[in-house]
Amino acid sequence: MSNHNADRTSVAQIFSGLTNDEQEVLDNADRFAQAEMYPLAQKMDDEEWWPKDIFPKIGETGYFGITAPEQYGGAGMDVFTSGLILQAFGRWNHALALSWVAHENLCLHNILRNANEDQKKKYLPGLCKGTLVGALGLTEPGAGSDALGSMRTTARLEGGHYILNGTKIFITNGPVADVLLVYAKTDKEKGAQGISAFIVEKDFPGFKVAQKLIKMGFRGSQTAELVFEDCKVPVENLVGEVDRGVKVVMSGLDLERSMISPICLGIAERALQLAIDYAKQRKQFNRPIADFQMVQSMIAEMYVWVEAMRLYTYQTLRAANSISEDEGGRGDIHKITAAGVMFVAETMNKVLNHAVQVHGGYGYIWESEINRLYRSIKLLEIGAGTTEVRKMIIAGELLRK
Repeated sequence: MSNHNADRTSVAQIFSGLTNDEQEVLDNADRFAQAEMYPLAQKMDDEEWWPKDIFPKIGETGYFGITAPEQYGGAGMDVFTSGLILQAFGRWNHALALSWVAHENLCLHNILRNANEDQKKKYLPGLCKGTLVGALGLTEPGAGSDALGSMRTTARLEGGHYILNGTKIFITNGPVADVLLVYAKTDKEKGAQGISAFIVEKDFPGFKVAQKLIKMGFRGSQTAELVFEDCKVPVENLVGEVDRGVKVVMSGLDLERSMISPICLGIAERALQLAIDYAKQRKQFNRPIADFQMVQSMIAEMYVWVEAMRLYTYQTLRAANSISEDEGGRGDIHKITAAGVMFVAETMNKVLNHAVQVHGGYGYIWESEINRLYRSIKLLEIGAGTTEVRKMIIAGELLRK
């Protein structure tokens, strides 16, 4: 006699692409996000409000420092695990999910991969606890896709400090960040090869938040323009070597792209469920609209798209697990992460378009949850390199061989 429960588990693993342990991580993160993060979502969207207590609560629960060793207060796990947690957070509060990944991946993980031991001991424990909020300062006004070549922020050495001058724009967590990983040119003659990375604290003289930016979607995830006016950064806060900041950037860029896909997947999963629930309860002509074949067709297509997103997301995350510090920004991983986020972000757009259509007029109302999700989708075709840049990366790697 076969073990029926074992058979079901095996089928579930094949279906999801997850082991039992991985599925447990996803389920636990889902329960936490639904209980603690979902109740904050509406107010965050309505008021661009930042819940100050949520990061420490996330830290207490162990959902920061996923890739950091236990000696720094982390969980000692991998990038794939981070992606599963992000997927769950994306289902219930995508604005907080974006803030989480900017803190966890762009700041904390980059410091973990590139900083020296003293820097790790100083900053990682607070970032893992959520008592410090992290951010990444790369993009500048007028730069965007050419973030490195067009960088104008400079850093000059004066005694025991580097003096930073310049502006950063579209910085996630900027208004609330305590610790920022910031890039600046230390040798303008070298262009992109003359960039260095620095850890900047919010209280360093000369640093300020110029303005908080109001967004169409992901409202509540705080975004800012940052200004450095003779900002004094201690020399010991230089990350890595002088003029070697491109290595730091590129080591994290592919990981950043791999971590966009789980947000897209979480949003699409939630949109599919909302569409199914609405189709079952909404009645027209004395019948639930779920009875009508055109609605069924849209829901079926959404399901297929979401499952395709799931497979590509997990494939990309598993590939990202194996990136060493000097492998980012080129080769197969560069191509795979660009392709993954391109496909997943564009497919999410199709899922959300159908979901709003199923909701009809209610989907067009600002306060509805499906509208909140719909307003988020464009950012994920722009952030961490636009769809057009992703195509250039994919083609470049294919044609280089």
